[in-house]
Amino acid sequence: MATDEENQDASPAGRLSEAGFDLAVVDRLLSTTRAVRRRLDYERPVKRETVLDCIRLSQQAPTGTNAQHWRWLVLDDPDQRRAIGEIYARGIPLLDASARNAANKQTARVYGDARDFAARLGEVPMLVIPCLEGRLAKDAPLVESTTYFASIYPAVWSFQLALRSRGLGSLLTTMHLAFEEESRAVLGLPQDVVQMAMIPVAYTVGTDFKPTRRPPPESITHFNTWGG
Repeated sequence: MATDEENQDASPAGRLSEAGFDLAVVDRLLSTTRAVRRRLDYERPVKRETVLDCIRLSQQAPTGTNAQHWRWLVLDDPDQRRAIGEIYARGIPLLDASARNAANKQTARVYGDARDFAARLGEVPMLVIPCLEGRLAKDAPLVESTTYFASIYPAVWSFQLALRSRGLGSLLTTMHLAFEEESRAVLGLPQDVVQMAMIPVAYTVGTDFKPTRRPPPESITHFNTWGG
């Protein structure tokens, strides 16, 4: 898990792809869209129109069997955000335990940042909850469950990329789902609407995010067969 500020500059030279895209711009967007916790602007409001623009773009993402049963719940009411923030903060002991058991200092620091953020989640100007209509059966086979989750996460990532391009930070978090029924009651969700994540959204303090360290792709890629 990378922190917001632990980065390295690796910007490619500007060039056009065969499809006509400026690869320097596209690669910068893809490689600098971080999970932002420490650099969120809690004071600057986020307009509904801006978030709707990003959701509109997310609707172009592929969805399993072209179901398009994604739904978005946007919280900008202070009382609603505060209520969900209180539920989310109930997961702080889990983060504390993870920090104590972390394999290294970097991971422990990431959990520490997550803990600090959890205590302030209700202050974030906007909380966005992507949902799916239709609950997955508990005994669903692997092919069905993977199709189900694949129906929303491409749209979620498109949404986050669109936010980043507009100067907004975000992160995908799921800790409130440890208390799904409590959050469902606060949000007034029907039983057949399933929360898939929560995406806190705010403008960032500065926009100078850079690529972070990752292992070379050759070390995690296999061709044709495992180990190939």
